[in-house]
Amino acid sequence: MPERVNRIALAFVSSDMAVNLDALRPGFTEDPYGTLAALREQSPVHQVEIFGMPMWLVTRYRDVKAALGDPLLSSHGSSAGEAARAFPFVQAGWFSDVSQHMLMSDPPDHGRLRRAVSREFTPRRIAALRPRIQQVTDSLLDAMVPKGQADLIEDFAAPLPITVVMELLGVPDVDQENFRYWADVVTGVREGDHELAPQIHTEASGYLADLVAHKRGTGDEDLLGSLARATGEDALTDQELVSLAFLLLVAGYTTTIDLIGNGTLALLRDPEQLELLRNAPSLLPGAIEEFLRFDGPTSHATLRFAKPGLTIGGVEIPAGDIVLLSLASADHDPERFPRADQLNIERADRQHLAFGHGVHFCIGAPLARLEAEIAFRSLLERCPGLALDPAQQLEWRVSVNIRGLRRLPVKFRQHVAPVIPIDEAKTVKVPKPKIGGGRA
Repeated sequence: MPERVNRIALAFVSSDMAVNLDALRPGFTEDPYGTLAALREQSPVHQVEIFGMPMWLVTRYRDVKAALGDPLLSSHGSSAGEAARAFPFVQAGWFSDVSQHMLMSDPPDHGRLRRAVSREFTPRRIAALRPRIQQVTDSLLDAMVPKGQADLIEDFAAPLPITVVMELLGVPDVDQENFRYWADVVTGVREGDHELAPQIHTEASGYLADLVAHKRGTGDEDLLGSLARATGEDALTDQELVSLAFLLLVAGYTTTIDLIGNGTLALLRDPEQLELLRNAPSLLPGAIEEFLRFDGPTSHATLRFAKPGLTIGGVEIPAGDIVLLSLASADHDPERFPRADQLNIERADRQHLAFGHGVHFCIGAPLARLEAEIAFRSLLERCPGLALDPAQQLEWRVSVNIRGLRRLPVKFRQHVAPVIPIDEAKTVKVPKPKIGGGRA
């Protein structure tokens, strides 16, 4: 099994020297694991700079997991220091009209917001989506397979989850293009997209406010309609519904697109593992967990802010400072995962942090796993000889939190259904009709 190649590594990291991760791009975007390994080994809680924002990067598995549940590490913008609040990225993410959702909140308010969604986002509702997800998958592959080549992101991995999540929420099909554009910009499809975040939040907020008002007056049985008609202590305000809809649309889209894209790339770079999965499809559920660990869709958790008295890994973090928990680094920590830089779809330890941990564990994880299971199974069945297209280049998204591809050019053979020979001895003989001898 080949070793993962870490192309970017720091020879030495001084504990008092901040690392500008933007200066390491594009290498850090394409393969961040060497840099993260160097930080994890030499200075596991370290000051870095991303998009011009100074912050503390936490890289060890045990520190990241503990911090995800630490009440002194806040997800709410009120805990951000004055310097942190001044950054446009923080302003757009924590102080806009679409930021009043559970990802940007702390208990007890977080519990109220999450309960409202959990009541409707049930395992039964998710399981009922299987036939529709398979239908959308088949339709996309019907269009893609005859060509023998594709950009797997544009032609398959992106339209699948955006279609599913928009139908789940009850967003009209005609608005799919707008929502995909908003989600792409917010999650950094192109370098510099973070500068457009304030504008995108304003556009999305206006549209969703109208949609929420419409849902309150209809009997739509979709997720957003059900949430809009809820009453009692868990009922959401218009602003909370707008924020929640935006969160679910963006998160429901990006998590699956990058799980499919990154997982496929990992397989295509490791022919031994690809062949193993083709020959043993029963390994797929475990393989999906390994894709999440090995190169998951969320490289870093959403920014958090230090409360007074916070210490991580023996380092005191000043109150109000930004803290970035590296899920990607934690899931490559050799203290937790032996041979962590190797893809192993039979790995027994599945306690990765790709979906987070604690109260903010990803509520959409069951849907992402279901979509991925259907997508990978169908893709491998219908695209024999699937391989990277050597004539074209991979392109990665630039983001604080998201780890995913802009383009994934692939080629494959068209699947041809086997011809079943006819056993003449078992066929039913039907007399040929007489021509011209019948009655009028």
